[in-house]
Amino acid sequence: MPRGILATVTAKLNSYVSPTSLCSLFSDHYENEEFVTLLPEGQLPKTSSVLGSNHAQLQVALDEHVGRVVVSIAIDNLGKGAAGQAIQNANLIAGLPENSGIAFAGLGA
Repeated sequence: MPRGILATVTAKLNSYVSPTSLCSLFSDHYENEEFVTLLPEGQLPKTSSVLGSNHAQLQVALDEHVGRVVVSIAIDNLGKGAAGQAIQNANLIAGLPENSGIAFAGLGA
């Protein structure tokens, strides 16, 4: 595995939500985020795809048997980690475009 962080996070639902509604919720939330890619259903995030970049790949699913949301994410901990996040936040604080200095595709496949 190339460098990076691959995480799977779960959360218990308080009430029923359909898989379509769940995907729409995430899609709507991240649609204008340059550095976050919500992957198509069935495609899992890969650290090799975000290598050397400030990008994050997300996959969201619903485990209806136990009523849990399952979110998988891949980031390059040197790109999206402390370094990339610091530049992104400094850009926002300074009133610069959020992607200044970090708008590149990276080395990922």
